[in-house]
Amino acid sequence: MAALTSQTETRADSALLNIAAHLPLLADRRPDRPAVIHPQVGAPLTFRQLNEECDRYAWGLTRLGVGHGTRTLLMVKPGRAFFSLTFALFKLGAVPVLIDPGMGKANLLGCIEEATPEACIAVPVVHAARVFFPRAFRSVKLAVTVGRRWFWGGPTLARLRESTLQAFPCAPTRASDIAAIAFTSGSTGAPKGVVYEHGMFAAQVRELRDFYGIQEGEVDLAAFPLFALFSVAMGVTVVIPDLDPTRPAQVDPALFVAAIQRYRITQSFGSPAIWDRVGRYCVERQLTLPSLRRVLMAGAPVSPTVLERVHRILPDSADAHTPYGATEALPVSSITARDVLRDTAAKTRAGKGTCVGRPFPEITLRVIRITDEAIPAWDDRLVLPHSQIGELVVKGPVVTREYFRRERDSARAKIKDGDAWWHRMGDVGYLDEQGQVWFCGRKGDRVQTTSGTLFTDPCEAIFNQHRDVCRSALVGVGPAGRQRPVIVIEPQPGRFPATADEVTRFRDELLQMGAAYPVTAGITTALFHRAFPVDVRHNVKISRDKLAAWASRQNPSPLEGEGEGEGEQG
Repeated sequence: MAALTSQTETRADSALLNIAAHLPLLADRRPDRPAVIHPQVGAPLTFRQLNEECDRYAWGLTRLGVGHGTRTLLMVKPGRAFFSLTFALFKLGAVPVLIDPGMGKANLLGCIEEATPEACIAVPVVHAARVFFPRAFRSVKLAVTVGRRWFWGGPTLARLRESTLQAFPCAPTRASDIAAIAFTSGSTGAPKGVVYEHGMFAAQVRELRDFYGIQEGEVDLAAFPLFALFSVAMGVTVVIPDLDPTRPAQVDPALFVAAIQRYRITQSFGSPAIWDRVGRYCVERQLTLPSLRRVLMAGAPVSPTVLERVHRILPDSADAHTPYGATEALPVSSITARDVLRDTAAKTRAGKGTCVGRPFPEITLRVIRITDEAIPAWDDRLVLPHSQIGELVVKGPVVTREYFRRERDSARAKIKDGDAWWHRMGDVGYLDEQGQVWFCGRKGDRVQTTSGTLFTDPCEAIFNQHRDVCRSALVGVGPAGRQRPVIVIEPQPGRFPATADEVTRFRDELLQMGAAYPVTAGITTALFHRAFPVDVRHNVKISRDKLAAWASRQNPSPLEGEGEGEGEQG
């Protein structure tokens, strides 16, 4: 992919774009309106104060040698420092390196080493890791501590803030200049650094604002910190919720709802795991949330049951949306809860997949034949007809071009098409006759049997309708082409089968359900697992590879049913 990097760097692109350029304009238009509210920390930060704080940090970092193109590892908690520092780095033309801290120590250190950051702005625990794991941080020449400095040198954030207040000129970055490196969570493979360009950020702000009708002056309960950067750029007040962003499934719904009510929240973007809990909480207490205009849920397919609960607690003028995309391409498509409940939920329950709506206006989406091999150049003959399941590929201004220093991964995920590039989503699905996109699962999770290929989402939707099923996962046991399909069940709380008779009864009910549908008729093995392993970012993507390994260790007989009462560990 060397040609990709060269092409990106040398592309003739005269447009000057920088997401931080929104801040001084907002500071002039809405100087006293809160930009960031962090109730657990202190007073709100207005747009004027945010812009001034960014300028102070930008000047301070400039004196320390941070400038255009400086890769800067940024690891701070969501809050005013996160927003001030991120926008300060954008103003400088530096390149923030953003890594999900919940991915585990080995992955985290590997990502840091791979990114070769020249500067590190982080909380004390990260700097302690820098001392104890020097190999991962050996490229770092400058370290700034956000908080108390312990047994290492370097300036603190408080020192940077002492800079003389003076407007900092926004770097004249072009659309094709690298803006940031954001690592994937690693939930669907090894974490990879996704290279964002300034033009891509500008396109994301434009697409999200225009498609959802987001207006200046709105208030966002920011359950996903990166999306909150776009909210600030749109002139939306961001409220930081009282939750651990690495564990959204553990949100306290009472605190979340209290924040919506106190600050008259108009929108919230977060994991379906959050809204599953919040929806249950509100429905049980007959609460509604009249200030909300929109709820955005992303990270994994959202069940019609969750959408129905959320829809019930919203005012008639509001709706829930499930945008589809990935770190490498966001947003791709979107659908409303109203459309799902009215038009597509019944098809999902019948094993047709999950409808994720129509592509955004600037996105081109195609479905191509499934292959695990690299595709070096685009060919229209790759495209499959409507209603045929294949791999989803996308092209457009929000679609990234490469992974940072991972030529082999870039070659497998990108397809060159003249001066443009397609991104292979790694998901399988199809387009219907109305131009809607239907998601059928991850390509790598497909189960290849002697009688054909099974896809996870259509099959799991059948079994998820059982009253005692919390969620299910289709996995394959054995070599590709000769895999045995196994449906693994996580029962509802308190419904795990405790005796052999309960196991048999539960299993038989499930297999009878499956036998009624062509897509699941060939599944004759059901196992029970107490708690599925899930991704670290949204806490909803099921780690089917781990479940497949676990299933392979259980009794393989589809008739005996032995081992189904096991599975307390993944």
